[in-house]
Amino acid sequence: MSFEKKTCLAYGVILLAVSAINYIPGLTDPDGLAFGIFNLDIFDDMLHLASAIWAFAAAMISLRSARIFLILFGAAYLGDGVFGIFTGWGYLDLGIFTNESLGFSLSVLRIAANLPHIALGAVALAAGLISLRRA
Repeated sequence: MSFEKKTCLAYGVILLAVSAINYIPGLTDPDGLAFGIFNLDIFDDMLHLASAIWAFAAAMISLRSARIFLILFGAAYLGDGVFGIFTGWGYLDLGIFTNESLGFSLSVLRIAANLPHIALGAVALAAGLISLRRA
């Protein structure tokens, strides 16, 4: 199995786990925040579940589909994390369309809330672009 397909499988597992966070006792606080940082709602859960299914499907279909997943997923999640830093909301869960901008912030909480999307997006995008370059 290629590195790209293995990477998609890893992303599928990670995203599936993230979509389950709200349903595992002890991982959310009394305010509904996962790990005391993230407010994950049903839209976030569905986004992560759909992304996991996409990752698993890409890994199973072909090397080309794995590359496409890594590049598109990476760009989308990286952009979402950057939007989160600048506005306090992401676009993948439609937050920027339903909430007023909170403005730019480099607070620890804002960075912690957006770092998962930035990191997952950047790694996936880099892996996809490197794979494409090697082809």
